[in-house]
Amino acid sequence: MAVEVKELLEAGVHFGHLTRKWNPNMAPYVYMERNGIHIINLYKTAAKIDEAGAALAKIAASGRKILFVATKKQAKDIVAEKAGEINMPYITERWPGGMLTNFVTIRKAVKKMAFIDRMKKDGTFMTLSKKERLQVDRLRAKLEKNLGSISDMTRLPGALFVVDIKREHIAIKEAQKLNIPIFAMVDTNSDPRQVDYVIPANDDASKSIDKILTAVTFAVSEGLAERKAEKEATASAKEAAPKAKKEAAPKVEAKEEVVVEKAAPAKKATAEEE
Repeated sequence: MAVEVKELLEAGVHFGHLTRKWNPNMAPYVYMERNGIHIINLYKTAAKIDEAGAALAKIAASGRKILFVATKKQAKDIVAEKAGEINMPYITERWPGGMLTNFVTIRKAVKKMAFIDRMKKDGTFMTLSKKERLQVDRLRAKLEKNLGSISDMTRLPGALFVVDIKREHIAIKEAQKLNIPIFAMVDTNSDPRQVDYVIPANDDASKSIDKILTAVTFAVSEGLAERKAEKEATASAKEAAPKAKKEAAPKVEAKEEVVVEKAAPAKKATAEEE
C-alpha cells in the first residue's frame, strides 16, 4: 500500500519536537523549522515506509514473528488492534526486563499461565482452598496483562517494531544485543542510529501512529498472504505427485511385456542351433 504524502500531512506525521529538544542526528530527516518546532520531511518518511514495509513483508513471508512494542498511552490501543489483526505479538504494558535476552524465563511464565488454564479445565483448580484459588487467579491476571499477547511466540521474534525509541530504550538495547532487526517510528528528539529501519514521524499523535501502523501492518499482511499461497502451492504439488506416478506406472509395465515377447523367439532359435 503506497502511502501518499498528502495523507501523512493530514495525519500530522510531519510535526516534530521543539527545536531545543532535537537530536542533531535527525538532521537529514528535518525539512524546516516553524514556530520553534521542527518539521519532518514527509517525502523521506514515505520512502522509508516503503523500504521498511518491503523488509517486514519478507520477514513475515519467511514465517518469523514481528514483535510490536508501544507502552505509551496514545499508542497502546492502536498497536494492540493493528498487531492483533495480523496475529502478531505485541507489548503494550510495561516491558518485562529480559523479554528477549532472557527469553527462556519468559517462556516459563507463559507455560505457567497455560498450566493454570489446564487446572481450571480439568477441575484441579476447585480442589484448592479459597485463599489459594484467589492467589492463583491474581497470578493468572497479572501474567495475562503482561504476557498474554505473546503467549503464541515460541521463539525469538524475527524483528522488533517500536513506537518511541526513547521510551522503549530497554527493548532497543535487548534487540541490539541479539542482532534482531529494529524497525521504529523515530521523532526529532531521538537518535536514528539505534534503529535499522528508521521511519521519521511524529510518535506522539494518535493519528500519526495510526497512519504509520496501518501502512506497516498492511505490508506484513501481504507477506503472510504470500507465505500462505506458497504453502498451498506446495501442498497441491505434493497431492498431484502420487497421481502422476499412478498414471505413469501401467505404461512402463506394457513396455516390459512387449520386450519379453520379442526376446522369447530369439532364445528358442538359439536352442535349436545347439
